[in-house]
Amino acid sequence: MLQKSKSVLNNYEEATHLEWLETNGLGGFACSTLIGSNTRRYHGLLVAATQPPTGRMVMLSKMEEKIVWNDQFFDLGVSDYGDAIHPQGHTYLKEFTKDLCPSWLYSKKGLQIKKTLIMLHEENTIIIIYTLLRGAQNVVLELQPLIAARDYHELQNKNSQMWWDVSFKDGIFCNQAFEHTPPLYISAPNSTYHHAPNWFDHFNYSQEKERGLDYKEDLLNHGILSIPLKRDQPVGVIVSTINPSGRNAMVLFDYEIERRKSLLWAMPATNILKQLTLAADQMIVKRGDNLKSIIAGYPWFTDWGRDTMIALPGLCLSTGRFEDAKKILLAFSQHISMGMLPNRFQDNGEAPQYNNIDGTLWMFIAIHKYLEATKDTQFVLKQLLPVLKEVIEWHYKGTRYHIHVDEDELLSGGEQGQQLTWMDAKIADWVVTPRMGKAVEVQALWYNALHIYSELLALNGEDALAKQFLEKASLVKTNFKNLFWYEKGQYLYDVIDKNNIGDSSLRPNQIFAISLPYPLLVGEDAKKVLKVIEEKLLTPFGLRTLPSYDLRYVPFYEGSVFKRDASYHQGTVWSWLIGPYIDSLIRLKGHKGKTQAKLLAIEFESHLDDAAIGTISEIFNAAWPHQPKGCIAQAWSIGEFLRVVKAYQL
Repeated sequence: MLQKSKSVLNNYEEATHLEWLETNGLGGFACSTLIGSNTRRYHGLLVAATQPPTGRMVMLSKMEEKIVWNDQFFDLGVSDYGDAIHPQGHTYLKEFTKDLCPSWLYSKKGLQIKKTLIMLHEENTIIIIYTLLRGAQNVVLELQPLIAARDYHELQNKNSQMWWDVSFKDGIFCNQAFEHTPPLYISAPNSTYHHAPNWFDHFNYSQEKERGLDYKEDLLNHGILSIPLKRDQPVGVIVSTINPSGRNAMVLFDYEIERRKSLLWAMPATNILKQLTLAADQMIVKRGDNLKSIIAGYPWFTDWGRDTMIALPGLCLSTGRFEDAKKILLAFSQHISMGMLPNRFQDNGEAPQYNNIDGTLWMFIAIHKYLEATKDTQFVLKQLLPVLKEVIEWHYKGTRYHIHVDEDELLSGGEQGQQLTWMDAKIADWVVTPRMGKAVEVQALWYNALHIYSELLALNGEDALAKQFLEKASLVKTNFKNLFWYEKGQYLYDVIDKNNIGDSSLRPNQIFAISLPYPLLVGEDAKKVLKVIEEKLLTPFGLRTLPSYDLRYVPFYEGSVFKRDASYHQGTVWSWLIGPYIDSLIRLKGHKGKTQAKLLAIEFESHLDDAAIGTISEIFNAAWPHQPKGCIAQAWSIGEFLRVVKAYQL
């Protein structure tokens, strides 16, 4: 259980830098700060995926909650209106806990209220349970739903187009805000409803302001739902895009709790693995009728090919979700085009983008690890090997963005104005880290792809072809060392350009030459690479993308969109790189490396109690104290840490 006390919660500034997240396996979610003051446009009590796993809409931004008894009242909510923080319900908070789901404990004048929230799996539905633990008779809970009904990237402004009409029958409130939005239902048993439509103006979202974006929003309230509370008798409220008539909130809540408990049955009973397994569950989503995918990051990313393949071993294989892994591999294999995996699926059903050179190669790694974990040879050989054959053929004859196998058997690619590697920041037409030519991690991935492909061919009885590709892999290894070793620095060049000139920028990408299943470097050379990474790039939360002495180094990820994107891979720490670093550490240092890894894991684990409670952030500032930044929950960050913690029993 993760927990925050009164001293944190009553401090507005501190509490609004901590967040909670619930997701539904469809791409929808619920999210806010620990005290319920929305600081992002993405915060919402119900963010529905209308075209799973995309088409997200902030349906219900928040619920203003007031406890009324006799002639007294107090508000549970809190909002930033720019010139005032009102109401200030956080001053009554005694405790926040995150176990299987988040809950809050409020107390004032002898009254004590517990609120628990959960999102149902594969439904755009949340359940909120209110329990009067201590207090007087005649206590009433008043709810004011504040509706946004807009795309999650946008903001709502006061307008005359929003539909004011509501229906209320048998304790169920219903409104459809616009013709193009789903209906919003709120089921509150034994409630009464008072219709008094009004706009609440000028909510300020401080995180958006800090990010240099529009940050003011107006929200619509249609009226007030009043629910009587009796001591020790929980009241369940259902908020959904589907009609909750005949549904029991408490039954739905218990069912979802049991589903989450079932995820933990096969895991060692450690708190870190429990929280990481629950965090992993938040990232896996449906795609289509019977396939799966992985959301790259909440709250703003969709599903990306590269991120999915890197995250899959940790999120699915380390947690025993083999069927989900199979459905993910199948889903992406069906979208291979010209031998390339989609870089990302876009919102609202738009065509996938294919601007990546490495994502397809990460699929070989994911398939290799899937086969190791499941022994599912039939699926891999019958359904995936034909796809991999197509991939290999396209890479040899050449595909998009001049991606092709060069005469030295190394993989080259790049096109002006395109970002193809995972260092993919782009501002207008400026690619911040173009890395055109032969990128170091691409060669490591290509070498592994050839090895894995050869093994699969041999499993399929194609021995002659298997031998041919094993020989190609051997040439890659020989030519790689000759071309990439930077003698002066005693590490690897980051990129070799079309003129065979090496970029000596010290970046973490070379870690993959020593961490992947088939390392390109071994022995003393590998140890030299690990040593320079440890000395110049390692932090408690991952690897820096540049050392502090580099003139391009940016210590803090902050400011406008331009400033943030320009610093994204220019020093900023990426937490997913903790996985390959620990692989290398244990591979090269054995027992001593495992001891180091355990100490690092303990320090890294502290982050689960920071930022978005119970999950792992995308990036961290390069400079101490390495504040978390970017997406509050990132799939490959969770997956890689979970993978190494489980694999090495850290």
